[in-house]
Amino acid sequence: MTWNASGPDDFFHQSLLLTEWRKVTQARRIVIKIGSNLLTGGSDRVRPEWIDARAAEIVALLREGRRVVVVTSGAVAAGRSRLRLARPLASLQEKQAAAAAGQGVLMRHYEEAFDARGVYVAQALLTRDDVENRRRYLNARDTLKTLLDFGLVPVVNENDTVMTDELKFGDNDTLSANVADLVDADLLILLSDIDGLYDRNPRDHPDARFVPLVERVTPAVEAMAGGTGSQVGKGGDITKIRAARMAARSGCRMVLTNGFREHPIAEVFGEKPVGTLFLGYADPLPARKRWIVNARVGRGEVMLNPGAAEALLAGKSLLAKGITDVRGEFPRGAVVHCLGANGERVAKGIVNYNSSDLHCIAGRHSRQFEGLLGYMGAEEVMHRDNMVVIGEMPHE
Repeated sequence: MTWNASGPDDFFHQSLLLTEWRKVTQARRIVIKIGSNLLTGGSDRVRPEWIDARAAEIVALLREGRRVVVVTSGAVAAGRSRLRLARPLASLQEKQAAAAAGQGVLMRHYEEAFDARGVYVAQALLTRDDVENRRRYLNARDTLKTLLDFGLVPVVNENDTVMTDELKFGDNDTLSANVADLVDADLLILLSDIDGLYDRNPRDHPDARFVPLVERVTPAVEAMAGGTGSQVGKGGDITKIRAARMAARSGCRMVLTNGFREHPIAEVFGEKPVGTLFLGYADPLPARKRWIVNARVGRGEVMLNPGAAEALLAGKSLLAKGITDVRGEFPRGAVVHCLGANGERVAKGIVNYNSSDLHCIAGRHSRQFEGLLGYMGAEEVMHRDNMVVIGEMPHE
């Protein structure tokens, strides 16, 4: 028996899976994420032969007129042995040093594998700050798209050498979803060390049931994903689910499949479904709203009264008189979450006031702003054009 996110499959879901899989095989702009455990095979070194085999599959896609971006892990794993430590990396500084030592090693393997087939690669290192800043986000988008136009394969990694808790994505599943958004990909492939999504962890539950199709990421789907993955990588099943949700907002499908298969990339473009397919939204969010909800990190929270929450859900802007409390410290222009009376997230958006000023004007009418703040700012605390409401980002 096959299975979907809501229960045993019927004819409709099987038919839907086959219909959507045909669309997967027709994808023209593809992002492929490769995890550390695949690159190392669980050892303490990167396996160039594995990279070479994946390069052969990717070049075959290029020759069909497709464009491919690779999001790779492995810099820290590639550089760990060069530090000559007999123990695990113990600090952020040691991880940064390993990343610095390993980036060149990792890229050399990619360059040799693709050069042998007449294809050039281009390295792109990103941090969270590169996508949070709107100007740098657009610059990164333009660079990646230009590389694709010239027929190169961008190889993207998080810039672990300079990462801090404030700057890092934390896992390359999230990074790959951001890259898929940057290049307007129609397919994101996560190569992992698991076959796809199960209703429970198959390592702990032999009777776990496989989920071949997820039409929409819901709390029930998130509940299926728990714990972490391999000892080498940083991502767990939950980061893959969140990546699928991020990709879906731009209409991008995602396939989660086992990278230890003999031809894991080529099999995705075969007639028979492999792994778990996550569908994209039929009506994707506009590009700017995707940037707000996917790339920007929430820096604080504002509590809303019931009337304000209803107004936001109806597509209106947030006014100060609807705010009952402000949590956290953040500057003007930060992204914050809007919470309803029961603590549920109603929206996420860019605020026109810093947290200190919001404390002063919370619950007040805009005509009182100048007397309270000493200046007359925007009438709206958060304009609807700079906001994504819960209806646009289900279960965010």
